[in-house]
Amino acid sequence: MNFFENCFKLKQHNTTLKTEVLAGMTTFMTMAYIIVVNPGILSVTGMDFGALLTATCVASAIGCMCMAFFANYPFALAPGMGLNAYFAYTVCGQYGYGWEVALAAVFVEGLIFIFLSAVNVREAIFNAIPSNMKKATSVGIGMFIAFIGLQNAKIVVADSATCVAMGNVASPSVALALIGTILTMVLVVRNVKGALFYGILLTWVLGIICQLTGIYVVDIDAGMYSLIPSGIVSAPPSLAPIAMKLNFSGIPVLEFITIIFAFLFVDLFDTLGTLIGVSTKAGFLDENEKLPNIKGALFADAVATTGGALLGTSTVTTFVESASGVSDGGRTGMTAFTTAIFFLIALFFSPILTTIPSFATSPALIVVGLFMIQNVTEIDFSDFTEAFPAFITILMMIAAYSISEGLIFGVLSYVLLKVLTGKKSELNPVILIIAFFFLLKLVM
Repeated sequence: MNFFENCFKLKQHNTTLKTEVLAGMTTFMTMAYIIVVNPGILSVTGMDFGALLTATCVASAIGCMCMAFFANYPFALAPGMGLNAYFAYTVCGQYGYGWEVALAAVFVEGLIFIFLSAVNVREAIFNAIPSNMKKATSVGIGMFIAFIGLQNAKIVVADSATCVAMGNVASPSVALALIGTILTMVLVVRNVKGALFYGILLTWVLGIICQLTGIYVVDIDAGMYSLIPSGIVSAPPSLAPIAMKLNFSGIPVLEFITIIFAFLFVDLFDTLGTLIGVSTKAGFLDENEKLPNIKGALFADAVATTGGALLGTSTVTTFVESASGVSDGGRTGMTAFTTAIFFLIALFFSPILTTIPSFATSPALIVVGLFMIQNVTEIDFSDFTEAFPAFITILMMIAAYSISEGLIFGVLSYVLLKVLTGKKSELNPVILIIAFFFLLKLVM
């Protein structure tokens, strides 16, 4: 106990070891899907699925450990969704390059991020985001997380006519997700510590009962997988097929730079958006709307990306699901440390952990959306040059299904409105530079 207190300053942050461990477990449970989803996406490039599973767990554990000890923040890291799809379907699929070349691009991206973090460029960008947009980012991420939860549970589904529509509420998995959401909220209202974590477990147990009684019928083609683990322990697959396989040859320099820039851009603003949103919710920002020791958090992200590429996986980034652990009381690196331990445990207990269904983790994501949207009351709506950028940031994060796209539209509208309404004196040089690169990104 003294070791953890000395490392993470639990009393100073008004938290306890139990709270932090439960928060770390909650974070892990809400992002455990990445253990199988990331290998599933990257394996279409010809990479070994088993090796990818090991790389995903190890890279995530390294990233979480770095966050815990570099920054003492409760943020978890893992190979990012979207970035892995770009890796597999664009760089390797559309462009036709080998996965070894894509890994080389991710490795270089990580090195660039280490440099940018060292010279405070990423910190300057974070600090340049206006206060109202920081609050809006927190709200937008909350809505984005809740929407992901609704999708994962199939409460809302894709629709060709209206983009999204209601799912089949009579489906056992949808019904279980809805029941799980109410159960989780009951635990929250009753101030149960670790409410989100226990909500996940209760929903999963209900699912197992439904499977045993025939209400939930396994149908793999329909995405209805068995909720009962097929085993307990398994040996981790070897990393040998994909580790240290970077290839810097066989690609024109300009194309290689373009690929690196794409990885760099999405990772940079997804990470900054997540840090802004979750930090705002957790109350980590100081009186100047700055995040103390942000350099440690950014270094953790950069080092994890570089190490992940060497292990054989796509860009490792700060996960938006970290908000679930923060909402469960996580306030220090002990939360991230706990998440890291569970990623390592997952290497040996994957038959159990990969059985947790998405409808069991979805209620936690939906409830986190409720927690994070509360910051909307702190946004200044009296000045429309502040209100509209905040509004469009929230809207585009959901509509474009991207944290970084929300920030792009928010920053560009903020700068344009300030300039066109005679308030350009309120703009700082960094936000102007950011807006210029955002405009380039949209045009290109």
